[in-house]
Amino acid sequence: MNKLMAANWKMHKTIKEAEATASELLDLLSGKLPEDRDVLIIPPFTALKAAADILLTRLGYSVGAQNLYPEEKGAFTGEISPSMIKEAGGRFALAGHSERRHVMGEPDDFVGKKVGFGLSHGLAMILCIGETIDERKAGEVEDVLKRHLDTGLAEVPADVNAEEIVVAYEPVWAIGTGEVAKPSDIVEAHGFVRKELEEKFGPKGNAIRILYGGSVKPDNATEIMGLDNVDGVLVGGASLQADSFSKIVTA
Repeated sequence: MNKLMAANWKMHKTIKEAEATASELLDLLSGKLPEDRDVLIIPPFTALKAAADILLTRLGYSVGAQNLYPEEKGAFTGEISPSMIKEAGGRFALAGHSERRHVMGEPDDFVGKKVGFGLSHGLAMILCIGETIDERKAGEVEDVLKRHLDTGLAEVPADVNAEEIVVAYEPVWAIGTGEVAKPSDIVEAHGFVRKELEEKFGPKGNAIRILYGGSVKPDNATEIMGLDNVDGVLVGGASLQADSFSKIVTA
């Protein structure tokens, strides 16, 4: 399975800025993208099609959405449906990012509905999970991860294609803070996630990609990518500059 190198641009970049960064990234990685790497750019909704028009001209690149609403259409002001994402060129969507959980207040079961709905409507889904610093200090890491996995994957069918579901472990305390989980913490968390995936999906659980996210940068990406059960990264701030992200992709 290829490593998935994902960039979450969050609420950054106008259409023109997104086009410029996407084009620069392609230039920097031209002839240098490792055969075992897939690149995923997750721009704001307004720049989704613009990024897709540039990136989808090359093999190994895809785009995704930062969120979706688990309905096909309706009176849901400010939301976006899977069909809208797909029409704009989106292949993936995030669900359960810590900012959606802790800033927007989305509950676990709602995250699970998004995952199941997105999959059933043709999107590959990335389920984000992770503990807060208080939960880690209280020794609740595995309890939190298990809850996030149980609720987030509750509507995922047993026959799901392993390539269609991705889990991203992002300890909340390491997102955008400059703090990075110790290698031993990452290995422990990813090992627990792998065990849970195998229990739920059988042998297929070993083929589901597990990403690490949380202050990933060019100077720590190589070490992180070399850890057991790390099948890629989900990068925030360091993905906003093409030069920085290109170095992470090739780490």
